[in-house]
Amino acid sequence: MKMDHILIRYGEIGVKGKNRVEFEKLLVRNIRQALSIFEDVKVKRTFGRIVVELHGQQHESVTKALANVFGIHSYSLALRVENKVEAMQKGAAFMLREGNKAQTFKVTTRRAYKPFPIDSQTLNREIGGYVLRRSSNAVRVDVHTPDVEINVEVRESGTYITAGAYEGARGLPVGASGKVLLMLSGGIDSPVAGHMIMKRGAEIEAIHFHSPPYTNERAKQKVMDLARALTSYGTNINLHLVPFTEIQTHIHKEIPSNYEMTIMRRMMMRIAQRIASDRGILAIATGESLGQVASQTLASMNTINEVTTLPVLRPLVTMDKLDVINYAKRIGTYEISILPYEDCCTIFLPPDSKTKPKREGAAKFEQFIQIEETCAAAVTNTETVTIKSVQEAEAAIDDLFN
Repeated sequence: MKMDHILIRYGEIGVKGKNRVEFEKLLVRNIRQALSIFEDVKVKRTFGRIVVELHGQQHESVTKALANVFGIHSYSLALRVENKVEAMQKGAAFMLREGNKAQTFKVTTRRAYKPFPIDSQTLNREIGGYVLRRSSNAVRVDVHTPDVEINVEVRESGTYITAGAYEGARGLPVGASGKVLLMLSGGIDSPVAGHMIMKRGAEIEAIHFHSPPYTNERAKQKVMDLARALTSYGTNINLHLVPFTEIQTHIHKEIPSNYEMTIMRRMMMRIAQRIASDRGILAIATGESLGQVASQTLASMNTINEVTTLPVLRPLVTMDKLDVINYAKRIGTYEISILPYEDCCTIFLPPDSKTKPKREGAAKFEQFIQIEETCAAAVTNTETVTIKSVQEAEAAIDDLFN
């Protein structure tokens, strides 16, 4: 006997009613992309579950790849047997032996294929009794806190037997909630915001403002590396690189220092909205947290939001910095974010940024800026780079040598 399948369970998708099938198809698509580097591995959808057929592929690499796929609640290495009681009994006994030194066990049967003639409770007794008789005298049944819980799922295509499970990334499959434009600065916060948005099923594109020669190519590469890190949780990411030098130097020259940061953020938001609108994106996301810095007070957010009609999503709004840092370490972006390459937000940093800027004050100072022409030029000169997902990039490399 050989455990040559992986049984994938989903949680939130299961309550989506009439849209459930579409969510399932998206999840299957994303799983296939995550596993695209593995030859012969097949992904199939069955009622309430998704099944991965390993076809000899080592399960360690496959289970690791599945860990980053949003929409998966849990998944287990599985033994597939025929829909016959004798096969189920032998399979369950095999799974207990795989549990090595387990002293207690429990059998839980789920009869998803209703035409199967034996009900779940009877199967529990038949299979559990067989396993107990074939085990050593030290092994016993414990229905409350067993060392090993043997799960038996009877399905039309066969019976899948599992013992134990990996925790999935949960959330919704990327692509289920439309598309969001992430303002990716290069700091610690914005990649975490992007990860959270993706977990709620949104596909992201990213926008980054750079100001050469004040910011160098390493700062630009750092942002591209952050975007690449996020692709391991979803699909390819289009990164829009906006030249911001002229706008930033003009603001620094013409705007009072206490409103400099506010006006800069408002210009970024205007440009982001134009790019989002051109690409059919319905929301903007930032890594802002309420009260963390002067530009992230409630008054500042209110004044900055005035210039866009799109929803501005701030998933980090209630988090403190330590929580964000721990999150960034967990998703693998922290070490990239702390590389010492400055982004444009740290250039000309005024010592007296206003914490309660007013909309009318910002509008008054913006009279010194040709807003329409400036934004249009920035959009025209924006460079868009497609950051390939880790899986797609590895598959492409493999193709070169095959």
